[in-house]
Amino acid sequence: MMKKLHYKVLLLLALVSFGCKSQIPQSDSRATDRQAQDYREITDDLGRKIKLPLKVERAVSLSPNLTEIIFAVGAGDRLVGVTTYCDYPEQAKQIEKIGDTLRPSLEKIVALKPDVVFVSTASQLKGFADTLERNGITLFVTDPDSFEKIYSSIEKIGEIFQTEDQAKALVNQLKSRVEKVEQRVKDLPKPRVFVQIDKSLYTVGKNSFITDLVRKAGGISVTEELETDYPKLSKETALALNPEVIIITDSYDNNEPNEVFKNSDAVKNKRVYMVNADILSRPGPRIVDALEQVASLLHPESEKCECDK
Repeated sequence: MMKKLHYKVLLLLALVSFGCKSQIPQSDSRATDRQAQDYREITDDLGRKIKLPLKVERAVSLSPNLTEIIFAVGAGDRLVGVTTYCDYPEQAKQIEKIGDTLRPSLEKIVALKPDVVFVSTASQLKGFADTLERNGITLFVTDPDSFEKIYSSIEKIGEIFQTEDQAKALVNQLKSRVEKVEQRVKDLPKPRVFVQIDKSLYTVGKNSFITDLVRKAGGISVTEELETDYPKLSKETALALNPEVIIITDSYDNNEPNEVFKNSDAVKNKRVYMVNADILSRPGPRIVDALEQVASLLHPESEKCECDK
């Protein structure tokens, strides 16, 4: 279960702090060794063309959703470092920890000599990337702001580890489940939904994959026009929204609606629902579990979902 805000909010804050950390001494021997290898080129979600060895043997993941994807495409045995937030699947708990999402240890990452480090955000990368690249380590960035981007992340990670068939099969399976949900709710009324990521009124904006999830689940996010991916609302703004449904990402510090919603239609009609923060806030394979669950919460009159509660 997530300990603070939504994982991506944490990661954005973390990457801001990376640029302020002291620089690790350059390792010329590591860079020289890599120059002698054969490479292939691949493009990440920022449009950066990066070079990877023909076979990636050692990888570090700085995001729980990417750890889940790497295991799901059959490459979990090549992870040599993950964060303390990377707790799924169970095998991830046995991998060496390089710190938490906010405070990863660059020294540990460099010492592990990964072929590639996976990051899941598009913000404040320069200082972090420069430090890794000076040590001959490649940074691969994903920016999954929709279901299509999640599918793309899975397929690209499969390509990186040369497990393309497994990745494509997984994506096809996920797409099939999503299509069933969309067909089930397409002709039903669309309730107005507020997603509460944190009790201090962090929510989701236009370019969040969770906004895409609400839409596919047969709802309308009341904050879907906000330009910021994960905005923090004022109480005045939140009060005016009057959602019909409130979805809360269930964590220890986010277990009830903000008091500003006490007279909302959602609270009056007892349409406040808790959804496991790990499946709702991680843009990986389990996001479809969250979609199925949210669709059934928004539309209890429709066919029951077959998902992990």
